[in-house]
Amino acid sequence: MDGQAVATGHAATSRPGAARRAEPLLRHVMGGILRRARLAQGRTLVDVATAARVSTAYLSEVERGRKEASSEVLAAVCAALGIRLVDLVARAGEELRPVGPVLVLSSAGARPSPRAALGARPRGARTGGAVSARVAHHRALVAA
Repeated sequence: MDGQAVATGHAATSRPGAARRAEPLLRHVMGGILRRARLAQGRTLVDVATAARVSTAYLSEVERGRKEASSEVLAAVCAALGIRLVDLVARAGEELRPVGPVLVLSSAGARPSPRAALGARPRGARTGGAVSARVAHHRALVAA
C-alpha cells in the first residue's frame, strides 16, 4: 500500500459520515511547483537534473510526487531553477492552506479548566484583576 492510499483512507474517515476530499501530500504539491517552474523556464528534465546533480529519473519522480526529496535535493533543484528554497516552501504552504473552514482537532480549549470550574483565579491574573502584559499579548495573538 503506498503513502497516498494510506493518507487518503485516513483523511476520508477522520469525521464519521462526512465525505471530504483528502488533503494533498506535501511531496505532490512541491513536485508540481518544481515542474511548473521548470516548464515556465522552457527547460528540460535533463537540463535541470544535470544542473542539480541528480538523475533525470529521480527528478522526474520528485516532480510527479512519487519520491519524497530530501532538503538537500530540494535545495539543489531550486538552485538549478534559480528559485529560493524558502519560496518553494512558502508556495507549497499557500497551496495547502485551506480555503474553507478549518476542522478543530481538539476540543480541549472549549471546556472550562478545572481551576475555572472551582472559581479559581486564572493563571496570570493579579489580585486586582489586572492581567499581566505577557498574557494579554498572548491573548491578542490568539484572537488575531
